[in-house]
Amino acid sequence: MEVFDITVDDANHYIASGSRLISKNTWIGFDEATNWPSSDPLDKLRACLRSSEARINKKVISSANPGGVGHNWYKARYVDPAPVFTPFYDEEALTWRVFIPSTLDNNRKLTEADPEYWMRVISAAGGRSDLIKAWRYGQWDIVAGGMFDDKWRRNKHVLEPFPIPESWRVDRTFDWGSSRPFSVGWWAESDGTTAPNGRTYPRGTLFRIAEWYGWDGHANQGLKMLAIDIAKRIVSIEQLMRERGFIQNPVRPGAADSSIYDVENGMCIAKDMALHGVTWTRADKSPGSRRTGAEKLRTRLTASRTFPMEDPGIFIFESCRNWIRTVPVLPRDLKDPDDVDSNAEDHCYDDTRYRISAKITTVEAQKLDGF
Repeated sequence: MEVFDITVDDANHYIASGSRLISKNTWIGFDEATNWPSSDPLDKLRACLRSSEARINKKVISSANPGGVGHNWYKARYVDPAPVFTPFYDEEALTWRVFIPSTLDNNRKLTEADPEYWMRVISAAGGRSDLIKAWRYGQWDIVAGGMFDDKWRRNKHVLEPFPIPESWRVDRTFDWGSSRPFSVGWWAESDGTTAPNGRTYPRGTLFRIAEWYGWDGHANQGLKMLAIDIAKRIVSIEQLMRERGFIQNPVRPGAADSSIYDVENGMCIAKDMALHGVTWTRADKSPGSRRTGAEKLRTRLTASRTFPMEDPGIFIFESCRNWIRTVPVLPRDLKDPDDVDSNAEDHCYDDTRYRISAKITTVEAQKLDGF
């Protein structure tokens, strides 16, 4: 028989109204699945799902709410691929899946037994509409209690790509990863001149103009590429950007994860990449730098929403899909609310905070009379 992987928002509702789906099946159930940083533990348990009779269905039933450290992988696996109540086949996992949404309206027993329950939830949300929408209506594009969700506005922060003016600075940043994804981000910094889209941005405003995300298509899983191969690909990407007229000047070295400078068994990632024409500067990873980086990004996201803009902001080109997929929904660390949960898929965020926190020194050359 086919294996069905079924998910719902509310386990209580599923148990109350979905018993027919459970009957005559062998099944495994997970509650609050977004508390898992990745799907790996659940997938390993799913491998144990079996039956000695072919006619007995095999099902995985999981429940989750928007938010949590596992928000990204759960949303990508169940919510995004197909409309609600529409089964779809995952060819890689060899399983059928379906997303069944459930809200408070479906839990009649709770609302009848405790009619004031929702009023207490609204009070706990502190008047924040984003929390109310996530908790009440199960909106997965909103993350309850995330680090940046209250500042992020896709219609404000995401721009259509445009050619970068010659006078703007272009550089790149790098967050190293092997078993976990690496992230290369290309940045343009405005000098205050008008952009090709007709807008003028304050000097120092940052634009993420391109990215290369080293993942295998599964949330938080890396490509395990060698540093020299990454460097060669970076060189080819930058050459292609110049050939297409997207950028005009060479890309300057930017901040990278300081771990690439570590030497182990005579090997150094930074040295290997430099041999192939890709160099970096050390990122600020001093104590407190993570919290400082998060606050700086929040400040820039706020500046970008102000009209007219007065302070340097940050914008993301719509081609940077993995940044848009991962950064706006990053959860806060439960032990340190001023920091991002490092168990989440935070690699694009890390290379972003390296750039925001970098000390940029600009030297202008002028021709002197008589020389």
